[in-house]
Amino acid sequence: MFQAVKEINDVVNSFVWGIPAMVCIIGVGLFLSIRTHFIQFRRFRYTFKVTVGRLFHKKEASDGSITPFQAVCTALAATVGTGNIAGVAGAIAIGGPGAVFWMWVSALLGMCTKFSEVTLAVHFREKNKDGDWVGGPMYYIKNGLGPKWRWLAVVFSALGVLTVFGTGNATQVNTITTAIDSALLNYGIVSNESVAKINLIIGCFIAVLVASVLLGGIKRIGRVTERLVPFMALFYILLAIGVVFLNIERVPAVFSSIFCGAFSPSAVTGGAVGTMFLSLKNGVSRGIFSNEAGLGTGSIAHAAADTKEPIKQGYFGIFEVFTDTILICTLTALVILCSGIPVSYGAAAGAELTISGFTSTYGSWVSIFTAVALCCFAFSTIIGWGLYGTRCIEFLFGSGINRPFMLVYAAVAILGATVDLGLLWGIADTFNGLMSIPNLIALFLLGGTVVKLVKEEKL
Repeated sequence: MFQAVKEINDVVNSFVWGIPAMVCIIGVGLFLSIRTHFIQFRRFRYTFKVTVGRLFHKKEASDGSITPFQAVCTALAATVGTGNIAGVAGAIAIGGPGAVFWMWVSALLGMCTKFSEVTLAVHFREKNKDGDWVGGPMYYIKNGLGPKWRWLAVVFSALGVLTVFGTGNATQVNTITTAIDSALLNYGIVSNESVAKINLIIGCFIAVLVASVLLGGIKRIGRVTERLVPFMALFYILLAIGVVFLNIERVPAVFSSIFCGAFSPSAVTGGAVGTMFLSLKNGVSRGIFSNEAGLGTGSIAHAAADTKEPIKQGYFGIFEVFTDTILICTLTALVILCSGIPVSYGAAAGAELTISGFTSTYGSWVSIFTAVALCCFAFSTIIGWGLYGTRCIEFLFGSGINRPFMLVYAAVAILGATVDLGLLWGIADTFNGLMSIPNLIALFLLGGTVVKLVKEEKL
């Protein structure tokens, strides 16, 4: 049964993340960049002025909304997760160091894609029955493209509901238990026989935490993420910079392997990775898995921001992709490649490869700190995707189903902690790709609206 599901998923995944998907994702990003005159580069300095300048704006948000800082933290909570740690490791192992280069390319174009998503989400959002701002791809499809395109919004929402349980929850909890188990086993605190019971306890504990945050509504989600995200990001960045600094002599060779491997991966991996397309595919897919540019999910959080300026909030989208991929994903790649640990190119790898990069540099004691970082990253992702799933199912069935959905979503954490999720990672990757299709269609058709809003912006 599982083998049949795996084979079907492999076929669908190969199509979803094949050449057509690469062309669409990169093509739409390039299309929007050209139409906005590459706003992600042209207004890069202004982006940081607008975003960083508003990050610590302490004014309370109005009812039914969160502050712009809380909105970007909620979006970053969902994006800065295991994709930055396990996803980057997997991309390098399967696609070679050159996958990092293609991750950068997709991120540079993805900045404009995410900018457009956020701008449209705020522009076309609406209030629900509870008085909360709701928005995202399903709403800018419905309100921007008109009633005849509602079916596309329904498709996106349905895929969103299916995706959150795997991408946003079970796989994240599995990463948390793996990190905690590794740290406890390394120090001999527990035995292999007791791991199953510990994982069940961890799963139940996470389920209770997730339920308590999500049931508190958008404001509680915003308050949690604005405290958790800056701490975990700074903590991880400092640890990673330390690895790079302590292995500074390897940095030139690492960057050489990234650029050479992007176009000739076999020359860098000894033939284990033979084609440029394999490197490109893994770089782009894992980059999108991490920063979500093209999926449209991050815009759901931004739609709840207390702002009347869609473009100003759109700049947070650029900032978000830069922080997630250009900064954090790059540091993860450098931790793996600069540390000098052996990489089995062509074979699957995950968070354990990144953790090995840290422990080989600092020693086994750092496994405790990497476990803490992984737990924070994964938990924040669970919260962010919980919001996304709630908004998707609300669009399909109304706000009355929100609380039951949140409870079911929280309970999935127990499953994620106790079951082998090797296949689920692949399914989650496939659903991520499927979600991008309706969103990319909408972005392409609404490109003119984005251009119009950019021209109307008051600086």
